[in-house]
Amino acid sequence: MPLHAQSSPFSGTVALSSQLVDRGLPVTSNTPTMQGAAAWSSPSGWSLGISASAELRSPGTLAESMAQASRSWALSSDWQMQASVIYYSYTGDAQTRVYDRGEAGVTWIYRDILTFDLAAVRVIGSSDHRPRAAADVGFHWPLIWNFSLSAGAGLAQSLSAPRYYAHAGAYDHNPSGTYAYGQTGLIWNYGHWQLALDRILTSQDARRLGGNLNASPWVATMSRSF
Repeated sequence: MPLHAQSSPFSGTVALSSQLVDRGLPVTSNTPTMQGAAAWSSPSGWSLGISASAELRSPGTLAESMAQASRSWALSSDWQMQASVIYYSYTGDAQTRVYDRGEAGVTWIYRDILTFDLAAVRVIGSSDHRPRAAADVGFHWPLIWNFSLSAGAGLAQSLSAPRYYAHAGAYDHNPSGTYAYGQTGLIWNYGHWQLALDRILTSQDARRLGGNLNASPWVATMSRSF
């Protein structure tokens, strides 16, 4: 969730979303999900952040939690760069096919309009310790009446190991688990409030790698920043 810049070094966001989706793959079932995030940032460019999510029907059980440390630099009047390390923790069962992971990433930002991310991923809690990679590009364009257009696309390697089909006596035909995903949506801002509606797009490989959970084609989110 985006954290809006403020004069205070501390900021936060609370949100209610129709589903939690991570790089095109569902983290929760298709049910309302609560989210909360808090961050601290310094004038020198350092920042720390934490967030947590839980299904509304099971508020006492976290679906996902995250801790992040990052450092930002201004490359020019138009470009910024950010390096970050992130740890994700999940509490879903084996059917979700999602593992805890650590990431090291680099992001380039052009005028808060265009972003490009590269990440190296290390899976935790799985016997498959191969490093994974992910690349994302995002676009944000202001429109009239506090509306803005958002779009993004990415390519990533799944966190799960290739699936073995006993009846065929072979592994999945896509052993690297590489899949494509994307989203396009509309955002409306009013003060500290934000409403967003996104159309989620995933490749056939992403739907197969999602295990027994299905990503909804539409995700709606209402959030408030502090």
